[in-house]
Amino acid sequence: METQRLSTKSRISYGLGAVGKDMVYMLSASYVLYYFQDLLGVSAIAMGVILLAARVFDAFNDPIMGVVVAKTRSKWGRFRPWLLIGTVTNAAVLFVMFAAPPRLDAAGLTAYAAVTYILWGVTYTMMDIPYWSMIPAFTEGGRERESLTTLARTCAGVGSAIITIVTMIAVPALGGLFAGQDAGARMIEITGFKYFAMIVAVLFIAATALVCVNVRERSTADMRTVTVKEMFRALLQNDQAMTVTVGIVLINCSVYITSNLVIYFFKYDFGTTSWNDAYVLFNTFGGAMQVLSMMAFYPLLRRKFSSLSIFYICVGMAIAGYAVLLMLTFTAMSSVYLLFIPAFFIFSANGMLTVVTTVFLANTVDYGELRNGRRDESVIFSMQTFVVKLASGVAALVASICLSVNHLQSGTEVAEADKLVDWSVGVSQAAKTGLRMTMAVVPIVGLIAAFLLFRRLYVLTDERVETIAREVRARREAEGE
Repeated sequence: METQRLSTKSRISYGLGAVGKDMVYMLSASYVLYYFQDLLGVSAIAMGVILLAARVFDAFNDPIMGVVVAKTRSKWGRFRPWLLIGTVTNAAVLFVMFAAPPRLDAAGLTAYAAVTYILWGVTYTMMDIPYWSMIPAFTEGGRERESLTTLARTCAGVGSAIITIVTMIAVPALGGLFAGQDAGARMIEITGFKYFAMIVAVLFIAATALVCVNVRERSTADMRTVTVKEMFRALLQNDQAMTVTVGIVLINCSVYITSNLVIYFFKYDFGTTSWNDAYVLFNTFGGAMQVLSMMAFYPLLRRKFSSLSIFYICVGMAIAGYAVLLMLTFTAMSSVYLLFIPAFFIFSANGMLTVVTTVFLANTVDYGELRNGRRDESVIFSMQTFVVKLASGVAALVASICLSVNHLQSGTEVAEADKLVDWSVGVSQAAKTGLRMTMAVVPIVGLIAAFLLFRRLYVLTDERVETIAREVRARREAEGE
């Protein structure tokens, strides 16, 4: 039974599902460390270990969930039941995670963070695996499948950008509304995160409901389950997939280190009582650039440059952006608008890199089939999901070490009755320098490593990809496929 052509409604619904899914993911990836460590006082090192351990656990959780989904039989198919169940439970856990009882002691809050974050990861996997695995169940192979995958990754980037832009606009507004304008600065943020998480959770459920209603899988759709052993075997036997995967880890670690620490930079280094306004302006501009780069800059560049050239351009842009950011932090800057210069380069590059690395990964599938006589499509894309999670865990650990070493954490003893607090007062210059170096220099090192890795090992130019595709088709025809 052949798959019918994918309708516009199905494509839009699937894309909106990615928007909701990555709104939830980015809220957790960018703010759970700040919420528990800075606002509630949990040890930075403890949080770093929790976040990394949860991501390593996903290495084993993802394949298990794949097997569960593959063995599911229902009148709604095998993917949609788990997509809906995972979304509802993950949304509930997200709210609970950002609704921690602030009166718990240090040990209680650490345990609360560990339990809720691990549960969040498990329930996210429950919906993430069927979401990506269902693509072959309602698309034809080749261009349509790759086009939908790229669309979904782009929409996921839009979801991430939305969280980047609106979080610290919504959090103080909601906190002031529900905690009262006379509440202390920390309590306003704590309360605001609770209600913002609730709103994001509701939007997440609504977006997934659209997918479940408007995207129909074939009843005969098969699902290739993936084990950890198969993941690493596929990578070891496909040098190009290995190169792209390592490159994704390096790039995403760089991006997530910045996303974890930039709020601390504005709060403890940029300073002043209006630090949140500056942070919001920076993220609004950066998030807009990220979306614009995916929707407009990448297609424009693609008309004149190869995908590999765009990759090098983007890495160079990001490195330049971080270098400018580092230089600006050591000047007597007083305006956030100066930071728009590095933000343009960093966020635009990140948006385009999200798209181009997905294209690269799709290219390695045909390469692997030609080289090994086996098409590891599901294996390779399952690995992408894992390595992105792993990168966020590693980045969180690096960020937590930076915070611990530099003793950056808001103190409950600081004028809690006054919601206008300049948190940068009393922070040593050495601590500020350590924060700046971690936020800018470490990402530069990661991006240079990614650049050198691709220059040395990645060989799938546009011309070679077309040649490989022709050879794969010829082989299939010769084999009677």
